[in-house]
Amino acid sequence: MLFPSPLVRGTLVSRYKRFFADVVLEDGTPITAHCPNPGAMLGLNTPGLPAWVSRSDDPKRKLAHTLELVEVDGGLVGINTMHPNRIVAEALAEGAIPEVSGYATHRREVKYGANSRVDFLLDHPERARCWLEVKNVHLRRAGSLAEFPDCVAARSLKHLRELTAMVEAGERAVMLFVIQRTDCDAFQACADLDPAYAHGLTEAAARGVEVLAYRCAIDETEVTLADRVPWLSSLP
Repeated sequence: MLFPSPLVRGTLVSRYKRFFADVVLEDGTPITAHCPNPGAMLGLNTPGLPAWVSRSDDPKRKLAHTLELVEVDGGLVGINTMHPNRIVAEALAEGAIPEVSGYATHRREVKYGANSRVDFLLDHPERARCWLEVKNVHLRRAGSLAEFPDCVAARSLKHLRELTAMVEAGERAVMLFVIQRTDCDAFQACADLDPAYAHGLTEAAARGVEVLAYRCAIDETEVTLADRVPWLSSLP
């Protein structure tokens, strides 16, 4: 997935009110950028971090710039939670996710469950349908372990229950975690920040929901799905 415009480097000054970030560009220009990430952004909102922003010429936008990347410990991290679905859509079209390849159609935002929409519904006339949910992962606290979520994620837990219901109805369900970091080689649910979600993921997997975690390749021009990393259950 190519970024919507060439990225401009700067320095993060402050991230506040969830969706705002003050950045000073390399030429010294101070800007306020849209921060497309509702999470806590633990470790990614520290003043002074190198940051990259895109710019839109859409006159309807209140903020022309969007915070896209930050650099932590020499590695790039994608903070835009809107990108994983686009990254996965491209990977599905290219057959780059072997575990869910071979489906004839890929539909997005299909209604299911209790007033929800699944990220992707994969169809094939000779196979069970596959309900695919995608979550963005950007948290790393120790070593090379990626974690999700970075705060209580009640809506994400609801999605796990809905995926489980699809399996119980005789269909296939997959939970795909997209790690927008270049410094992680394993994934785990964050049991201390959201024990209910960690338990829910383990339970969903035990009941047939497939859990996949893929890390990304990231540079200043694009983000692409790279390769699968192991999921480490956080519960016995």
